[in-house]
Amino acid sequence: MKPESTQSSRTAQADIDAIMKGAHRDPFSVLGLQSAGNAFIARCFIPHADEVAAFTLGGEECGALERRDERGFFEGPLTISSRQAVRYRARNAGGEWWVGDPYSFGPVLGPMDDYYIGEGSHLRLFDKLGGHPLHHEGADGVHFAVWAPNARRVSVVGQFNDWDGRRHPMRKRIDTGIWEIFIPDVAIGCIYKYEILGAGGEVLPLKADPFAFRAEFRPATGSVVDGKPDHEWGDEAHREFWKSADPRRQPISIYEVHAGSWRKPEDGSFLTWDELADQLIPYVVSMGFTHIEFLPISEHPYDPSWGYQTTGLFAPSARFGEPEGFARFVDGAHRAGIGVILDWVPAHFPMDAHGLAMFDGTALYEHADPRKGFHPDWHTAIYNFGRREVMAYLVNNAIYWAETFHVDGLRVDAVASMLYLDYSRKAGEWIPNEHGGRENLDAVAFLRKMNAEVYRAHPGIVTIAEESTSWPKVSHPVHEGGLGFGFKWNMGFMNDTLRYMSHEAVHRKHHHRDITFGLLYAFSENFVLPLSHDEVVHGKRSLINKMSGDEWQRFANLRAYYAFMWGYPGKKLLFMGQEFAQLREWSEERGLDWQLLEQPAHDGVRRLVQDLNRIYRDIPALHARDCEGEGFRWLIADDDEHSVFAWERRAPNEPSVVVISNFTPCPRENYVVPMPQDGTWREAINTDADFYGGSGKGNGGKVVAEGGNAKLFLPPLATLILEYMG
Repeated sequence: MKPESTQSSRTAQADIDAIMKGAHRDPFSVLGLQSAGNAFIARCFIPHADEVAAFTLGGEECGALERRDERGFFEGPLTISSRQAVRYRARNAGGEWWVGDPYSFGPVLGPMDDYYIGEGSHLRLFDKLGGHPLHHEGADGVHFAVWAPNARRVSVVGQFNDWDGRRHPMRKRIDTGIWEIFIPDVAIGCIYKYEILGAGGEVLPLKADPFAFRAEFRPATGSVVDGKPDHEWGDEAHREFWKSADPRRQPISIYEVHAGSWRKPEDGSFLTWDELADQLIPYVVSMGFTHIEFLPISEHPYDPSWGYQTTGLFAPSARFGEPEGFARFVDGAHRAGIGVILDWVPAHFPMDAHGLAMFDGTALYEHADPRKGFHPDWHTAIYNFGRREVMAYLVNNAIYWAETFHVDGLRVDAVASMLYLDYSRKAGEWIPNEHGGRENLDAVAFLRKMNAEVYRAHPGIVTIAEESTSWPKVSHPVHEGGLGFGFKWNMGFMNDTLRYMSHEAVHRKHHHRDITFGLLYAFSENFVLPLSHDEVVHGKRSLINKMSGDEWQRFANLRAYYAFMWGYPGKKLLFMGQEFAQLREWSEERGLDWQLLEQPAHDGVRRLVQDLNRIYRDIPALHARDCEGEGFRWLIADDDEHSVFAWERRAPNEPSVVVISNFTPCPRENYVVPMPQDGTWREAINTDADFYGGSGKGNGGKVVAEGGNAKLFLPPLATLILEYMG
């Protein structure tokens, strides 16, 4: 057969017009290197060019192209004998410039990617989707890939193409709905978005990349080309310890932090990750906390959302500098013996035009039906957990934070809103599941999948559920019918005990059960006791101002309450500022009131928290059986008349601890407490000590038990923690 001539391969005007309008359904069939019989021709669209010549990547000129359309369409025969990538030298009256031809490169994704993406089991999506700098077929550039199955066209737009969606329309992989393109010469740091035409040809608002590793600083919303952090880690000892440890039996005391307002520079800006590392890590070490938990640090457009309305799940917020800075922070924390937990938000996402909402012109990441896809409380979109690609997106994100940034845990926000189809909805505003129930079976499957995959890939990690209902087995393994979380926030403890502490002391005897009830279920889950940011905002008052009584009593109540909590079974969590009795409610707009530490009462609370963390960490009886019933025994549970409580904490082959709380301002002499063992008990903590700002009353540092009892002096509004010495 006679070879096809290059003349007969001239592009039809209809195809040229479609390319010029950005409306061609398959630009890869027109642009780039195309076969013409036994020869090759090149076609390109370079606006503003008058002349274009083609070159090999090695620099050899291989053809001058004819301008077929004054809008910038060129084509012509090449002298090369084999298929290869090319680049163009373009000229006009103003000068010349070089343009790499993305349409002369082959795809980066392969059939195995299609297979695993199609079945929703691809666990390396963050290596495949998004914008990845790489060397491909002889050229350096960036491979872009995005899921938009219902789009008519998807283009990468950015500084490199004057934000012109006609310039870099992508190749659609039909089996998966993934669009991809490799663009040579694009560099790290380049800002980009996706221009998407919906199924009807409508141009959607420019979309940020769902898999972008980096984003612009708000209010700008572009994605930024970046690789994974280039950091040399030095945290092997920390990670190896937690990989082999049982976290249920380790001391875990968490300092919850909003990175943007822990401390604020005078100009109202944000501390960088390196500045936070220099200031926050030493402070947390000095205070004896074992972990820092950050409110969400993923990119988000709106500061008052505190990060809980995320538009860039894979991008550490630009507020605090480049992603490598966060890697350095985590590494520094690990080297200092501190774990890092992130609040993670897979429950919902905001409706911002540049985000995931109606991503390809359809409800792609969310449900189309608002009875499933719209959250009435937060006016956000709810992920469609039943869609395999959405589940894979979220599971991959959890793995990404554990792998890329070595985070020690994920605290999953708003789990209750995920589990129930009728959450915050009235009758008729929700759709029952296939069995007629209110349980969101797709969300259950997602949470189990996420936990199973994260623990499998990173056995040293912990996942923590913020779950406020009685859903069974939240922190039980998936293979035992649980959701697979490592821990669950104990919201009942927080609500009951804070309510108790808000009552005037004289009335507390009528609310005794608020303290004792929690022990009926304290070991049904692996609990974290949370005094979180949610309790000190929106008119709820700071913790010190939740306490009853006059100023002295409020401080005494808070000290007694903290020691009560540290002696109670469960891991501990305290929001920043509450360790020194912050007076004002927290606001993301300002830093904490650190000047309060100049006042003895506030610094006394700080000293107490410091010592509570120390004994909690150093005395196994206080932590080794936090999640097991054999680690707790009531000694006094029914003295409601005096509002006194006492219990034993214990661990195998370790000295016991006795915790005694007197929640009235009345000191009690010769108060009899049944003790687990006769002998001497050291007063490890007395919250009424003058060192903490108390009245200085106590037992001289020790108590002696005889005949199974001890007679104690119980200071007013105070908690004692006694350690058995023999």
